[in-house]
Amino acid sequence: MSHPGNSFTRSATGRALLGLGGVVLFVAVWKFAQVTGWAPPGTIPDPFRLPAALADEWSSGRLLPSILSSLVHYVWGLGMGTLLGFLVGATAASSHSVDALHAWLARILRPIPPLAWVVFAIAWFKVSHAGAAFVIAIGVFWVNYFATYSAVRNIDPKYYELARAFGQHGHLNQAFNVTLPAAAPGIFSGMRTGIGQAWMTLIAAELLGVPGMGQEMNAAAGVGAYEAVVVYMLIISLVYTLSDTLFAQIEKRALQWRPS
Repeated sequence: MSHPGNSFTRSATGRALLGLGGVVLFVAVWKFAQVTGWAPPGTIPDPFRLPAALADEWSSGRLLPSILSSLVHYVWGLGMGTLLGFLVGATAASSHSVDALHAWLARILRPIPPLAWVVFAIAWFKVSHAGAAFVIAIGVFWVNYFATYSAVRNIDPKYYELARAFGQHGHLNQAFNVTLPAAAPGIFSGMRTGIGQAWMTLIAAELLGVPGMGQEMNAAAGVGAYEAVVVYMLIISLVYTLSDTLFAQIEKRALQWRPS
């Protein structure tokens, strides 16, 4: 039995209105917290001053360079982590020998947070784009490694039997005609998760001095300009939304053969 509100909440208009209502409610609670002093004075930014803070950051010439700087090591770190995670995960899942060879090493290294590698990133690459990309790549690597490993391992063996029955022999032939198509949904899911993971790791790495939005947030917080901090937080959210939307379209095109 369906609830009366189901048709409204399932419609595009209904969901949009509810989403807008959620944002308005959040801003109202935020403003109430700022006015009533739930936290130490001056530590809760005024949501209504954000447009002015955005204009200040833009006119100061800090905003665009910091975004572009962040995108440099973001793209490199995301690309390297995704590629290596996919290659290692697919190889380990396809070969019992490789899986056994690296199993203990993976269990040792996986629990180490990406930020724990910042010390070595600075020692090896100094405070640079390369160091930030290295830290980002580690976080993204594990996301894609486990997604690819699980996707390949969970392929139904009957697919390979069917492929051999139709003359598809050889590891390379089966990899391109069976393994990749069957595991693609799981692999793409890992890649999409990695897009968000890369942003979380990037900002934390930049707090240590690598030029970018994280560094600007740290500098603004140091002088109590918390509205500017929120501006950069919202820009990160916007850039992530754009990149996630773009990847979703790529994923949709690549997996258009799937039944909807």
